[in-house]
Amino acid sequence: MKTRYFIFISYKGTSYHGWQVQPNSVTVQKILDEALTTILNEKIATTGAGRTDTGVHAKVFCAHFDSVSPDLINKKNLAYRLNRYLPKDISVSKILRVIPEAHARFDAISRTYRYNISRTKDPFWDEDSWFIHGKLDINAMNEVCGLLLNYNDFTSFSRLHSDTKTNLCRIFFAVWEEADDRLVFTIKADRFLRNMVRALVGTMVEIGAGKMTAKQFEEIIMAKDRCKAGKSAPAKGLLLVGIEYPDSIFSM
Repeated sequence: MKTRYFIFISYKGTSYHGWQVQPNSVTVQKILDEALTTILNEKIATTGAGRTDTGVHAKVFCAHFDSVSPDLINKKNLAYRLNRYLPKDISVSKILRVIPEAHARFDAISRTYRYNISRTKDPFWDEDSWFIHGKLDINAMNEVCGLLLNYNDFTSFSRLHSDTKTNLCRIFFAVWEEADDRLVFTIKADRFLRNMVRALVGTMVEIGAGKMTAKQFEEIIMAKDRCKAGKSAPAKGLLLVGIEYPDSIFSM
């Protein structure tokens, strides 16, 4: 009988082809599985909370795995040992025991993403933000954020030919904020489609630049056609900052 655990990690996605294991590619999942297998001295295969694309970062990411050990959380320095083994752009924050049927992807009740735009050239932000020269109207961009809460089908902002069974999402919160020479978009929903946040950002930037109206944005949502929306924003500005789970799955 194996015991299931949730492992919470952070990673900078610049050097990786996303989270999920892919043939002939270096991914975060591949590196984490190798580290767990080596440190625990048993074959470990993780299941992630979702798939982040190439170059996307995660301040908070969760995966589950099963182990023959029933007391991993009581093993001293396990997170420390894993962090010593892992490369500098991946870190483990905590490992928690969960109920046997808990699932890192399907039990998540919300996810929160942040997208960073820099309006001045900044070498310290180059790998973590989209540099856009010129003024963007943040008020117009926030106006269409409000429209997002009125809809639940976001086909127009989903990657074409994906294997998603449904394009329905419930958005809880979406807002643009301004700080110095940076714009930060934060969005929280029960789930996200592949490429959804980057497609939304790319389209809203057209709103901010005066190339599209709020009415046209709403028509794009209703069209349910990816070809109607704007280009996807670069992956490097996207950061997964939060995942929520019900307390009941940790009741062990």
